[in-house]
Parts: sequence; C-alpha cells; structure tokens
Amino acid sequence: DEFISSPPRKTVRFGGTLSEILLKYEKGDTTDFELLKHQLSDPDIKDAQIINWLHEFRTSVAYLTKELEQLVSILLKLPWLRRSREVVEEYLGFLGNLVSAQTVHLRPCLRMIVSQFVPPRITIREDDVDISDSDDDDENLSENFNTCHRALQTVARYVPSTPQFLMPILVEYFPFINKSERTLECYVHNLLRVTVYLPTLRLQILELIIEKLLKLDVSTPQQDIEDAEETANNSGTEEKSTEEGLFDMEEDEERKGSKVVSSCSERMAHPLAERLDILMTILFSYIKDVCHVDGKLNINNTKDLYRDLVSVFDKLILPTHASCHVQYFMFYICSFKLGLAEAFLDHLWKKLQDPNNPSVIRQTAGSYIGSFLARAKFIPVVTVKACLDLLVNWMHKYIDNQDTGANAYCDVALHGPFYSTCQAVFYTLIFRHKQLLDGNLRKGLSYLQSLNFERIVMCQLNPLKICIPSVVNLFAAITRKYQLVFCYTIIERNNRQFIPVVRSGTGGDLVQTCTNPLDSFFPFDPYILKRSKKTIDPLYQFWEELSAEDLENVKKPIKKGTSEDEDDDFLKGETPQNDGVVGIAPNSYESTTRSPVSSIGSPPDCYVPFP
Repeated sequence: DEFISSPPRKTVRFGGTLSEILLKYEKGDTTDFELLKHQLSDPDIKDAQIINWLHEFRTSVAYLTKELEQLVSILLKLPWLRRSREVVEEYLGFLGNLVSAQTVHLRPCLRMIVSQFVPPRITIREDDVDISDSDDDDENLSENFNTCHRALQTVARYVPSTPQFLMPILVEYFPFINKSERTLECYVHNLLRVTVYLPTLRLQILELIIEKLLKLDVSTPQQDIEDAEETANNSGTEEKSTEEGLFDMEEDEERKGSKVVSSCSERMAHPLAERLDILMTILFSYIKDVCHVDGKLNINNTKDLYRDLVSVFDKLILPTHASCHVQYFMFYICSFKLGLAEAFLDHLWKKLQDPNNPSVIRQTAGSYIGSFLARAKFIPVVTVKACLDLLVNWMHKYIDNQDTGANAYCDVALHGPFYSTCQAVFYTLIFRHKQLLDGNLRKGLSYLQSLNFERIVMCQLNPLKICIPSVVNLFAAITRKYQLVFCYTIIERNNRQFIPVVRSGTGGDLVQTCTNPLDSFFPFDPYILKRSKKTIDPLYQFWEELSAEDLENVKKPIKKGTSEDEDDDFLKGETPQNDGVVGIAPNSYESTTRSPVSSIGSPPDCYVPFP
C-alpha cells in the first residue's frame, strides 16, 4: 500500500504526457507543444530527461507523421552521442522504431548519422567574427564512430532500401579537399567501414573516394611537391619552428588513437600532398585488410575487390591524364598474386588493341602496360616475355597493314596507339633487358633478335621520331650494345628534319621544340608520398644507373634543331647550362633539364659524350 501510494520518481519536465501534448497540438493548442520543443532544444538537458522523453517517443512514433517533421528534426539534433551508455541505447532504439514506423524520416536520420562521420568542430565567435575553427579534441572519437555505425546498421536492418538513399548523402557530406587532414581521414575511414556491412555500396563508395583522391592528385603536380619539399628542407625560419610545434600537437592527438601515426619527418611539406598521402595510406590498408583474412590471402575476397577496383580504374583513372599517385591502388592489389597482375595486363591489352576505343584511351593503356612491366618487381621475366610477344606481334601486323598504304607516313594523329605501343616496348626493354639476357646470354639474344626490332625502327611510320627522346636514346644504346639494331642514323636524320616552333610571347619570340608529341607519360613513375611509399617501395623497380660498359655504347644524342658540326661542346664533355636540352632519361617530361633531386628513383637527365 505504501509503495502504491508513493509518488512516482520526479523528473524536471513540464506539461502532460507526450500523447496528450500531441493531441492538444492537433486540436490547435500549441502551448505545451512549444514548451516540449523548448525543453528538447535545451543545451543543458540532462541524461535522465533525454531517456524519459525518448522512452515516450518510442511508444508514440505513430504520431510522428510528416506534419511533425520539425519536432523530429529537434529530436535528431539531440546531443546523444556524447552521453551515457543508457542514453545511447535508448536513442538507437528510438531510431529503429522511428524509421520502421515512419519511413518518411529516413533521409533526415541518415543525414544525422553521416554528419557524425567527421570530428566535431569548435567555433569561437568574438564580435560576430569566427576566431577559431579547429577540430575538437575528443578522446572518445573512435567509440563515437563505432556508435554511428551501429546506428546506421540499425536503420539498414529496419529499412532494406537504406543503401539507395544513403549513397547521395555520403556524396553530399564528403568534406572539401581543403578541410583538415583529420577531417578527411576520419570521413574516408568511415566510408570504407560502411562497405563492410553494406557491400552493395562498395563499388560506389570506392568510386567516390578515388574520384576525390584524383582531384587531390591532379591538383598537386609532382614538381610542385618536390619544390615544396626542397623549400622545406632548406628553410630554417621561425615559421618552420612554429609549424613543427603544430605538428607535435597533432602527434599528441595521434597517440590518442584518432589519427594515422606519423612523425614530423614523414609529413609532406605540400598541404594537399599531405592529405593525399594520409588518404592513400588508408586506401592501401583497406585493400590489404579486405584481401587478407587471418593474415592469409583470401582469393574470393581479392577477386571481388579487384573487379571493383578495375571498374573504377576504367571509369576514372584511365581517362585522366598524368595523375601521379592514385593509380598505385591497382599496382598494389596486383602484387598480391601473379594472376591479378596478368589479368590487369590482359585488361589493358584488350583496351589497347580494340579499334573501337578512342585513340587517347588506347595510347594511355599502352603507357600503363609499359610502365607496369618496367616497374613492377613482382612480375617475372616469363610474363614480360609473353607481353612483349603480344605487343611486338601486334606492331608487326600493324606495319603490314599500314606501311604500304596511303597512310604510310609519320603522323601521331593517325597512328597514336602504334607509337604508344612502340614506346611501351622500348621502355620495357630498357628496364628489363638485363633480366631477359640473364642466365643464358645466347638464348636471350636469340629471343630479342626474334622480335625483329630492325623492321619496327626502319618502317615508314618512324616510331623513333615520335617516342620520348630519353627512351629512344637508351633504347638505341642498349640495342647497339647487343647488335640488335643500329638506331643512330635514323635518330640523326629525324633531328635534321625536325622543325622548331617559334612562339611569340611578352618576353619576345621563343623557339620551342616539342619533344613529346604523343603527350605520353609513365603512370608508374617514382612514388614520392612519404608515408604511403613504404607500402609501394618493396614492390617497385627503381632505375639502376647504366654501367660503364653500357655508357661506352651510348652515342651522344644530337640536340634537335642543330647539326652535328654545331655541337662541339658535347665532344669535349661540356654541357651548355642554359639550353633546353633533351636528355636520355626515360621520364615523362622532356622540355628542360631537371635537377637530380626532382627525379629520385628515375634515370637522371644527362648527356653522355662520344667515347
């Protein structure tokens, strides 16, 4: 009797029960309804109050129709994540009840969850001016993210169509690339976590992430990154000291588990390169984790992910010119199993030989084949030989079809894929000739002779005129050494025929020589992002300097637009310092000589005088 007559536990709230308040509101009495909204919006609301209200809302979700979306909006803004465990559990229960009874509120619920995928921001205002907008230092960040994913899984369990409504919201909430590294890192990490329990979204999420990475990549040319690094290394100013202090603070955050661990020395000087480096590290980790179960490669998981990544590669990477780093996700996954590398090469080969593909795509596919064969340490010689056989046979058939017809002349517009294939073969030979000849020199030479490079070099299409000069010069040196073909007569003839282009500018007339008519690039040129390169370097074939024996066989390339007689400086071993000269290094850009610092891991641009 005493228990029954005792008053119920008090909570600080006003008005009647929720159902009474909502019935009054329907009849036009809004006083209690406004009071309810005010209580729910109170920033100092207590845990006990939230639990009581949520408990009532869970039993009254039938009332929360489209007309009450303003009230639902207030409920979705409740600070539930950083509350006690009881509040979190009650809120997750409320979300499940709400979306199952009133699917009209599905989008707002998803927006609320996705908005929590980044660390909260603190903004301090003084006189209507924002003076601070920094990441909130929240020790429970990882736990909060776990709770967000629980909430998303709860919603998806009650509403099977969640993925199709979620994807546009994930796109909309993706942070701008100039947001802090931590913000971008957390959001990308959480997107990749979504793919684990909503696998139907994996392809679209990978596409979204790689599209953003690509924008970062093309916004930060390799030369800009190297210049920023050089400036940072040479700088001993107070500004650098201040930055190092900031970096130390970030390292403190990292030790709390909210950031990829990195030291000051691993930071990229270029801010966009720093973001790209962190995000590429996350992507590589994701690929490794998906493909490996308990430390062992899972073939089915790897094949499925490979298919998704190839699809993204075709859609985004292949049509993008001169990206530097993002394409390495294909390089990395192919390193897990030789079958994947061969499948990727076969995929590129089909793109190259298909005349229905645009010429630019076929040329890019050729660049990828050459660069992949040259740089992937995990590809054995037998695979290199098989690819060279395919490519060279195709080139000979192309010459058969074209060399006597009306189009049998040197023209990039007509024969772009052919020239790209030639360059891929020459580039592969430069990097792999020692392995091809290793073991049994006679057998190796016999194989190289069977490729009949002489016919390719001597044909009317004249590939030596179109390919990048550094590739041509090294190819000429190697083929001369092993007496496969003598290229120098053709190179000198091409140089005599070369017509410099005069361009007028504000500084007067400028004579330019186009040394890359194919506009080609090597997609797997050295990877220079400090953190993520640790994943790539063990798999990567760096350029090895030519031996003295090879150098003896390198005939000096003649500067285009000059005759041999005018080039006496080179005979004395002197290189003019101010000319835009063409070197013999196989790298992608040939307009001027570059500092050795700017091409670490690539052959340096240099002239080798006559022996």
